[in-house]
Amino acid sequence: MNDDDAIKQFGLPSSPAHRAAIRSAFEAELIKEAAEEGDHELIKCLSAQLFSIGNVEDSLLIWQVKSDSFDLMCGLDVQFLCGAGVEATKDFLREVDTEPGTEALKYLDECIEAGDFDDWSPQKWISYYRFYYRLDSEPPPDM
Repeated sequence: MNDDDAIKQFGLPSSPAHRAAIRSAFEAELIKEAAEEGDHELIKCLSAQLFSIGNVEDSLLIWQVKSDSFDLMCGLDVQFLCGAGVEATKDFLREVDTEPGTEALKYLDECIEAGDFDDWSPQKWISYYRFYYRLDSEPPPDM
């Protein structure tokens, strides 16, 4: 599977009915990444698809992949953690009270402070990635 296949199979935004299959593909790429065979474009696409479903629990899986390597830390946008919204994600990360959750929350807070979420919304992010994957011909305004 590559990112084009994932877009054809799961769409963007993706249906919650596809969440388990997207997570499975995502976890398979994480295993490949451990062997330095992961497809970063596919990982980005699957992140966008999980993000678009808006399930706050997916923020930890996306964080696990983002924090897996330097390339993924730089290549996966922090905004992918916040499909359910910034405040809902922060609340969730505080509530899970695990080391990965604490690390993700600290990083998220730093990125918010740096302005990475200024004038940002999940819908704008989905619109941006719809343009990125050539599903829409016009870029979203203000991006």
